[in-house]
Amino acid sequence: MKLHLYFATRFLKSFGSVFGIFTIILFLLNMMDQISVLSGTETGLREVLILTALNAPSLLYRIFPLVMVIASLVMFLNLSRTSELVVVRAAGRSAIKATMSPIVTGFLVGCLSLAILNPIVASTLRAYETRLNIYKDGAVSTLSISDEGLWLRQGNRTEQVVIHAKHANLDGTRLNDVAFMTFDQSEGITRRITAASAELTDGAWTITSAKDWDIAASNNPEKTAAFHDELTIPSDLTADQIRDSFGTPSAIAIWDLPAFIKQMDDAGFSARSHRVWLNMELSLPVMMVAMILIAAVFTMRHSRAGQTGQMVLYALMCGFGLYFIRNFAQILGEKGQIPIEIAAWSPPFAAILLALAYLLHLEDG
Repeated sequence: MKLHLYFATRFLKSFGSVFGIFTIILFLLNMMDQISVLSGTETGLREVLILTALNAPSLLYRIFPLVMVIASLVMFLNLSRTSELVVVRAAGRSAIKATMSPIVTGFLVGCLSLAILNPIVASTLRAYETRLNIYKDGAVSTLSISDEGLWLRQGNRTEQVVIHAKHANLDGTRLNDVAFMTFDQSEGITRRITAASAELTDGAWTITSAKDWDIAASNNPEKTAAFHDELTIPSDLTADQIRDSFGTPSAIAIWDLPAFIKQMDDAGFSARSHRVWLNMELSLPVMMVAMILIAAVFTMRHSRAGQTGQMVLYALMCGFGLYFIRNFAQILGEKGQIPIEIAAWSPPFAAILLALAYLLHLEDG
């Protein structure tokens, strides 16, 4: 038991060191990127630091498996250099048992990151995107989906248009049973339009069978309400912007994702990318285990055997290869080329089985 705790402690120390180094590097690189993005705007260092701090957690979370494989390499190389692995195996411990403590610790780290870090990343990512739009364009456009339908907002700092629809097509460019409400910063609601349908065209919403209330210009809006067979409302939204508004699964906390998927299905949207992301996130602890085993395969040997540099290079190549295969499988899953479960779960499980087979081969000769 003491040996398992010792290995777990060594692993956590290695993971903390590597994670801290990557945090510093990514923060500095991201700060340079934010300076480039905000060039030409009236923003200063304070805004750059705020955006960097909000965007850094998502960048770190994205490369979490790579941090895990590098931390595992650091730990196993240190144990090999001090001959501790040799002593453990000479005492009758197998290579599989020697890796159990790091595997369990890495699995728990993956579970904790999924339960705690994922909601934090989702919250900071939403705040980052909102602030970035305000700093760059002074405008905000958002979309949310609830049990009552979908809500969409467009406009700038002085005037906002809130759109509510009970149903929509897959990309949100055609709305049914829709209402448009215009809000002024100083006067409040100034106009309301209800319609049977609305379609997003180039630079405008084209509304059919509409009823228009000019609230700001009349004391009795119902008396002056007008009916239109077709009406046009200017809009700076595009189909891509609407898809991006609800098409970023990483901006939704893992605990809220199942309910959000159900709401998208009820509203008529395709939630396949969100289902893929949910399964990818649930498989994260398994991915952590796969990265630890990949590092163990190439480094659980005495450093005097030589070719340590080559073994580390091979381990990094396999780790990065698994990382990109997993991302490629995610893309195939989102496009519908392969089933969602295969896209999310097959890469880490295949890596675990291959690594275990090789470790057993080394153990039994």
